[in-house]
Amino acid sequence: MIDSGVAAPAPADLDADDPLAPVRELFDLDDDVVYLDGNSLGAPPRAVAERMRHVVREQWGRRLIRAWSEGWWDAPLRVGDRIGRLVGAAPGQVVVGDSTSVNLFKALVGAVRANPGRDEIVVEASTFPTDGYIARSVAELTGHALRPVPPDELAGALSERTAVVLLNHVDYRTGRLLDAAALTEQVHAAGALVVWDLCHSAGVLPVELDALGVDLAVGCTYKFLNGGPGAPAFLYVPHAAQATFSQPLTGWAGHREPFAMEEGYAPAGGVGRGRAGTPDVLSMLALDAALDVWDGVDLRDVRAKGLALTALFRAAVEDLPGIGVLTPADEWRGHQISLRHADARAVVGELVERNVIGDHRPPDVLRFGFAPLYVRYADAQRAAEVLADVLRTR
Repeated sequence: MIDSGVAAPAPADLDADDPLAPVRELFDLDDDVVYLDGNSLGAPPRAVAERMRHVVREQWGRRLIRAWSEGWWDAPLRVGDRIGRLVGAAPGQVVVGDSTSVNLFKALVGAVRANPGRDEIVVEASTFPTDGYIARSVAELTGHALRPVPPDELAGALSERTAVVLLNHVDYRTGRLLDAAALTEQVHAAGALVVWDLCHSAGVLPVELDALGVDLAVGCTYKFLNGGPGAPAFLYVPHAAQATFSQPLTGWAGHREPFAMEEGYAPAGGVGRGRAGTPDVLSMLALDAALDVWDGVDLRDVRAKGLALTALFRAAVEDLPGIGVLTPADEWRGHQISLRHADARAVVGELVERNVIGDHRPPDVLRFGFAPLYVRYADAQRAAEVLADVLRTR
């Protein structure tokens, strides 16, 4: 590390000047716990529990089936627009429902159908496992070849055979952030379409889907968007692609007239054609309540704090014995720090016993996710101190 000769601000001073500090008060958190696993499951906003009591007692309990026409049925599109604001999508281009895996299946099949005459699907070589599983399934079902390619080699690997490229905006294991603008341009230059997985970037990075000309995107809502365990995922289909977007799961919710009960399938107009089955209302409305914490939040503040939190933590732990750092030191990282240690599972277990919660990925990776809406600089410092003590006493 380079010593600049200037003392870094103390975490307490940074917390005092943090523009996001008031947002933390909107979460139900235990001050005795340092929670650094928001990249797996976000913390619950306080308002969610009361909102769900209202949904169960009043909407479901009193309004009963009438609630479907009083907001339930349209929730996937209304909540989708709220997420759209956080990923750079104009209204009418994001729909919420199903899981990330299901939406990824829709997106990949839709992309293959939109780009006929090409017989190859390219996936990032280090892709999140379920993305690889789904891509392989789509390739087998559509008769396409599946080819894993490292992102750094993408430009030279694409050809007239490539129909679609699937990329993860942030690598789940290392925290590396890909250059979405440059890679989208490379894919388009080859005549292919791109599908971005935003699971580890939605809610922490100022994603600009419309501005980048992204073809399709998917993402989950239970990580940095704090939607709760099993919260529904989202699918982005830009206006220009909606009229021809042909997704394979033609369930009744995506029908033009779902309550007409017609024998034949006719897709809905707009992004609603990305829907499949009946929306899971309770999870959907819990997510809707959780998204209230984003009202008035500037994603530039979120990104700035995320970079500062991860820099503070990284600087404090990178020289600890037995530790290797996987996450890039420059700004090309998401809001997590991934470390390597031979006994990663045991180390994470000891950290959890001391109320510092991160997670482990086999065989030797420790992951610490920094959600700027509720993680404080003092939390980053405490986590580093506890990790140092755990390693010192092993």
